[in-house]
Amino acid sequence: MKKLDVNKSERETIEQAVEHWEREGLLSTEKSEELKNNLDDKGFEWGMLARYAFWIALASLIFSVVSLFSDGYLSDLVEKFYETPNVIFCLGFAGLAVLFYILGFRNKAKNPDKNFSNETLMLAGAFSTAASIGFLGQVLDRNEYHFTWLFLMSIIIYAILSIKLTSKLLWVFTLVALGIWFATETAFHSNWGFKFWGMNYPLRFTIFGLLLTAFAIFVQPRIKSIQVFQSTSFAVGLLYTMIALWLLSIFGNYSDFDKWSSVRQYEIFYWGLLGVGLSLGLAIYGMKTKNHVARDIGFVFFILNLYTRFVEYLWDNINRTIFFLLLAISFWFVGRWAESIWKKK
Repeated sequence: MKKLDVNKSERETIEQAVEHWEREGLLSTEKSEELKNNLDDKGFEWGMLARYAFWIALASLIFSVVSLFSDGYLSDLVEKFYETPNVIFCLGFAGLAVLFYILGFRNKAKNPDKNFSNETLMLAGAFSTAASIGFLGQVLDRNEYHFTWLFLMSIIIYAILSIKLTSKLLWVFTLVALGIWFATETAFHSNWGFKFWGMNYPLRFTIFGLLLTAFAIFVQPRIKSIQVFQSTSFAVGLLYTMIALWLLSIFGNYSDFDKWSSVRQYEIFYWGLLGVGLSLGLAIYGMKTKNHVARDIGFVFFILNLYTRFVEYLWDNINRTIFFLLLAISFWFVGRWAESIWKKK
């Protein structure tokens, strides 16, 4: 039987209605479970992402115009801020972070169903924490080794708060801070060079992403306190892996621009082949297992890798008219394929 595709809020509404009818005796327990099992989660909602992206772009444009035509009073205020000691900013943002976390905790306890407002408070707290730690780094001198420990401190703070508040958003910040710490720590041990143990940043983060994904699949379900974040870690781990591997397919394991520019692209073809193979494998795995995260990430990076190879090998070798004609035809076929899948659903 074909299942009904619904998003998270729609699933909750339908399940509440089914449970109400079951309590009222209108549905049997078996029928109630059958109806719940007939629901299937939708994949990534690209339309919503586009709408939010346009809103953010519009807000950023407004702020840009306001900043451009701001009066002298605002300029004087900014200059005064620049003269303020970094320790004041550090303590100020730390106080703001504590305030936002307290408000977020109270709001979540009173209104657990208001996810958007709760996560907004957590987001404000996370940014305030990052700003406070950043200014602390300015106070301590960012060129010293202990600067990398600041990122480690932010990981601990975000991890504790995300577990305490059961916030997936803060868990994302934890994993992002973990990636930043990994980059700075390996950079320090390579004397701030681009290579660590013979690996540049894309290769390092490809391995880092694979390890994080493996941790999410095999280790995280065994740790009760962070089981709820398993799907989040899986998605972030895959994104680390696929983005780094895509960059690796372009730049190879080179850290010197002159060396990379003298290399023909076919000499690092194997990285591109690995990226195409892994992304295609993810998409197929996601479709077979109904894992929408793996399917969407795999499909997006499969298309991205194919078109990257298309540009690399054809841009300098064929006429521009033919190049863009082939590009248009290929996108038309992709659109037709996506349209056929959408209509079937």
